[in-house]
Parts: sequence; structure tokens; C-alpha cells
Amino acid sequence: MTTEERLQDVLSRIEAAERQASRAAQSVSLVAVSKTFDTEAIRPAILAGQRIFGENRVQESQGKWPALKAEFSDIELHLIGPLQSNKAGDAVALFDVIETVDREKIARALAEEMGKQGRKPRLYVQVNTGLEPQKAGISPKDTKAFVDFCRVELGLGIEGLMCIPPADENPGPHFALLAKLAAQCGLEKLSMGMSNDFETAIHFGATSVRVGSAIFGNR
Repeated sequence: MTTEERLQDVLSRIEAAERQASRAAQSVSLVAVSKTFDTEAIRPAILAGQRIFGENRVQESQGKWPALKAEFSDIELHLIGPLQSNKAGDAVALFDVIETVDREKIARALAEEMGKQGRKPRLYVQVNTGLEPQKAGISPKDTKAFVDFCRVELGLGIEGLMCIPPADENPGPHFALLAKLAAQCGLEKLSMGMSNDFETAIHFGATSVRVGSAIFGNR
């Protein structure tokens, strides 16, 4: 299958999952995860109509997205990988959505850079629902306090929550937990679900899913 065909297949599966979950049509947006793929691999998806993309690393993104965003002005670029505080300025300059706010140092760095640059990417808090030591994200029990800190102390407009469930566990309970935490925080946006489990995530309320290999093939 071509990139265009794989993209259409994923979009069709999203539509079917929306219907099965009694969700409104087009209530779930697709973030096409283009990390490790070069400009020429990404371009067919853009030409097929895809406009929302996700990247894991700031430096890699700087090498390919400024030119693409200049060519296609309606691209929306999401940072979905861990962010180091010394890259906060670069991230604010390039990304439209940063999904991996997970500690006070990062939140403060983003607030400072957004003030300097006059640019306000939308922000999500990443939650480590599985409490995995090797994985980024704030603990579930600290999520509401951290969201409140970002909003009240720093004036950051947190839009939603994001999670990556443990690879060897049923993702459903993790998606349910994220939805519960979002409700407690008064947040409506849920970034959850990847190539292997996005239909499950839609059932549990995902408003965006992050799909890479099912569109671009194996890395």
C-alpha cells in the first residue's frame, strides 16, 4: 500500500470507531507521527490532505518542518516526545502544540519563552499512567495539582492530557484513567491511542490519536 492508501485506511478506521463508540463524526483528529521520516516520505501524506503531524525530537523537527510549514501554511505540528528545558525556546518557536509538559521546570521554561516570543502553542500535560520509571509523565495522583499550578501560578492554558500506556498491558484501563483525570481537571482534550490501540482509545474518549507506522510504514 502507498502512504496515501494507508492514510485513508487509518481515517476510515477512525470513522468506524467513532460510529461504534456513538461519537460524533470527525470528533477525533489524527496526528500523523512522522518522526524519523524525511521530507519526501512525509510529503505524500500532506498532498493527500493530512495537516496534523507529530514529532518526538525538537532538533530533528528543525531539519525538516520549517520549509514544509512555509510551503503548507495550515500545517499543525505537535511535539509528542520528551522536552528538555534548554530546548523550550526552539519548541515554542516551531511547534503549534506541545503534548509533553510533565514537570515544573519545563512548565516554567515554556511560560518564559512564550512571554519572550509572544507565541502560545497549545499545551497538554503528559501523565505516566503506568508509573513506569523509564517513561516521562507526571504521576496520576499529582496531575490535578500540576495542572492547577500551570494555570494559576504560570498562566499557562493547559488544553488537555496525554498518555502512553505500558506496551505490555491492556491500554483500556489507562485510557479510562486519563479520561477520569481530565474530567477532574476540567479538560476536554485527550491525546491517547497509537497504531496498535487507537480504536480502543476512541472508545474511551480520545479526541486525538497519534498514528505513525500504520501510515508511514515501519521505521
